[in-house]
Amino acid sequence: MELTEQRPIRVAIVGGGCAAMACAFELTQPHLNGRYAVTVYQQGWRLGGKGASGRGPAGRIEEHGLHLWMGFYENAFRLMRECYGELGRDPAACPIATWQDAFSPAPYVGVAEQGPDGAWVSWAAALPPVEGLPGEARGGQPKWTVTDYVGRVVGLLRALLSSLPGATAGGDATLAGDALRERLAQLLKFGELATLAALVEAVELLQTMVGNLAGYPDNLILRVIDAVAANARGLIEARAAVDLEVRRVWTIADLTLATLRGILRFRLATDPRGFDAIDEYDCREWLRLNGASEVSLASGYLRALYDLGFSYEDGNPAAPRIAAGQALRSMVRAFFTYRGSFFWRMNAGMGDIVFAPLYEVLARRGVRFAFFHRLEQLRLAPARAGETPHVAGLDFDVQAELVGGDAYQPLVDVGGLPCWPSAPDWRQLVDGARLQREGVDFESFWERRSARRTTLRVVDDFDFVVLGVGLGAVPYVARELVERDARWRAMVDHVKTVATQAFQLWLREDMAAVGWTAPAINLSGFVEPFDTWADMRHLLAREAWPEAPRGLAYFCNVLADLPGAGDRGTSDYAARARAAVRANAVRFLARDIAHLWPRAVRDGDQFRWELLADAAGETARGEARFDSQFWTANVNPSDRYVLSLPGSSAYRLSPLDDTYDNLTVAGDWTACGFNAGCVEAAVMSGRLAAHALAQSPPLDDIVGYDHP
Repeated sequence: MELTEQRPIRVAIVGGGCAAMACAFELTQPHLNGRYAVTVYQQGWRLGGKGASGRGPAGRIEEHGLHLWMGFYENAFRLMRECYGELGRDPAACPIATWQDAFSPAPYVGVAEQGPDGAWVSWAAALPPVEGLPGEARGGQPKWTVTDYVGRVVGLLRALLSSLPGATAGGDATLAGDALRERLAQLLKFGELATLAALVEAVELLQTMVGNLAGYPDNLILRVIDAVAANARGLIEARAAVDLEVRRVWTIADLTLATLRGILRFRLATDPRGFDAIDEYDCREWLRLNGASEVSLASGYLRALYDLGFSYEDGNPAAPRIAAGQALRSMVRAFFTYRGSFFWRMNAGMGDIVFAPLYEVLARRGVRFAFFHRLEQLRLAPARAGETPHVAGLDFDVQAELVGGDAYQPLVDVGGLPCWPSAPDWRQLVDGARLQREGVDFESFWERRSARRTTLRVVDDFDFVVLGVGLGAVPYVARELVERDARWRAMVDHVKTVATQAFQLWLREDMAAVGWTAPAINLSGFVEPFDTWADMRHLLAREAWPEAPRGLAYFCNVLADLPGAGDRGTSDYAARARAAVRANAVRFLARDIAHLWPRAVRDGDQFRWELLADAAGETARGEARFDSQFWTANVNPSDRYVLSLPGSSAYRLSPLDDTYDNLTVAGDWTACGFNAGCVEAAVMSGRLAAHALAQSPPLDDIVGYDHP
C-alpha cells in the first residue's frame, strides 16, 4: 500500500500478548519520530495473552500457568531492559523499579524419575552462572551454527565422562593432523578404550577434530563416536544400574552421544537448513535412530523436554511429540548460550513484571489502547485482477461502553506496584453493576454478549494490520483468509495447539514443614496430570495478605479436550473444563503429592487440606477447602499453547511474508527463527512484524534469527 499523505501511518494491532506488545514497542521507538500511530485492540480489560496475570483476593497473584524465563532469551530481556530504562520508576516509591528488581536468577532445577520400585525420586542441581546477562549489549550479534554447537556438545560429553568416579585426565589434547590420526588408530584398536581415562582422551581428541570438521572425514569422526559409545556403555552401564548418580551421568552422556552421531550422520553442519533438516522426526524417534538406549529415552531428562513444551498432541500424555530439529535447537540454545542464570524468575506476576510496564511506556509514547474490543472478523478486499490482496476491514464487537466515553484505566496498585486485576473495574463500565451481576466473562470465547458492533475500514480508520491473536483464534477471526488462501488453511491444519491446566496452592506451613527441604526449585518429569511444579515462595512478599502464607507452589500440564471444544454453541464448555481441572488437582493432591511433599499427607494418602490458606478467612473443611485456591483451564482458542509437532514448521507463516499488502502476523505460532511456544519466540516474531512494516529493527539485530 502506498501512502502519500504527510501523516503518521496508522497501524491496528489486534491482540495484547508478547508478540503484539513487542511489535508496538518497536514501531514507536523514538528514532522513528512518530511515523507510526499505533492502536492496540484488546478483548477484555487486560493485556498479556497467554502471559496474562491478575490480582485476586488479598492481592494474590493469579497466573495462566507457570512462567519462567530462560537465560538465552536475548530478545525478550532486551525488550524489558529498554522498557524499564525508559519507564524510569522511582525506587523509593515502587518496589520493582528496574529490570534487575523484576527478574532474579533461578539456577536450581530438577527432574523427577520413577525407580524400579515405583518410588519417585528427584534429581536437582544448581546450574553454574555464566558470564554476562541476557539482553546485554555485546560486540556484534552472535550467529550460532550447528558446527559451533557440535564443539560445545563434545565439551559436555568430556565433562560428563570426566566427572565419573575413576576418571583421570586424558592424553595430549594438542595433537593434530597425522599425529592425532595415529593416536586415534591406537585407541580404536580392540581393548584400548576399556578405561575411563582412555574414553576421556578419545573425547578430547574428538573435540580437536570437530573444531576443524572439514579437515577430517565424517566416517573417521563417526568411528570415534561409535567406539566411545560402545565402550562407555560396556564400562558404565553395569555401574549405572546400581548407582543412581552414575546412571544420571550416563543417561545424559548416552543422549549426548546419540545427538553427536545424528548430527554427523544427517550432515546437519553442512545442510543449509541446519536443525530444520530433521524436523520431520520426533525427537525420541531421531535419538533412537542414532543409538540412544530405551532407558535414556524414557528418562526424566527427556520427559522434562516434552513437559516444558507441553509437547503432548491432543493433550494426551501418551502421545509425546516434538520436532527433533526444534528440540535440538531448544536444548543447545538453553544449555550453551544462556547468560547469567539458566532460568530467571519474575518477582511478581507476569502481568505486573512485563505487561504493566509495557502498557505504561507505550501509553506515554501515544499508543492508544482500545480495551473491550473483540475481533469478530478480518475482512479481505474482493479479489481483483492485478490488485495485491489486502485487508479491507475489521469487524469488532465492543463488549462494553465506558462511563463518560473516557479511556479505560486498567491498572491497580498493590503494595506500590502497578498491576492488572483479575476482574475488570466494573465502575468504569456503563451498566457495570448489572454486567457484574450477570457474570459477563469478557475473556471467554463462549461469551457472546456485547454493547455494539463496529467496523474499521482501510484508509478511513487504519493503513496496516498486525494480527497478533493466538493461533487457536485464527480460524474464527480470519475465516476469509483461511478459506481463500491455501497456505493459511495448511497452517491451521498442521500447526496444532493444545489446552493447558494449572493450579496454585498457598500454604499455611513452609515447604520444609511439608517435606521439601531443598531450595526453591523448578521441576519437571513428574507424574501426570501435573508433571511440572515450581516452588514460588518468593512471590509472597509481593502479595497483600493480612496474615501471609508461608508457602506457595504452582503446578501445570496439558489438558485433553472435552466434547464440544471450539463449538461456540457449547456455552457450558469453560465451566466443564474448569471442573475437570479441579477434579484433576484434588486427585493429584490425594494420590501423588506425597512423592514430593511427604509431610503434606497423613496416613499415607490423606492430603492435609487444612494446610491451604484462605484469603477470605473461611474455615471450610476437607476437600472443600481447595475451593479457596486458584486454578484455571486454558481452553479459550487464543489461550491454547502452540505445539512444535514433527513436520509442522514448514507450514508456519512468516511475519515477513508480503502476500497481503497491508497485513502482517505476530505470535509464537509464526516462522520466527525459534519455532516454539515461548516468550522469546513471541518477541522475535513481534520484532519481525515491526521490521516488515518499518524495516526496523534490522534483521541482524534480532538475536537468533538466522534464516533467509
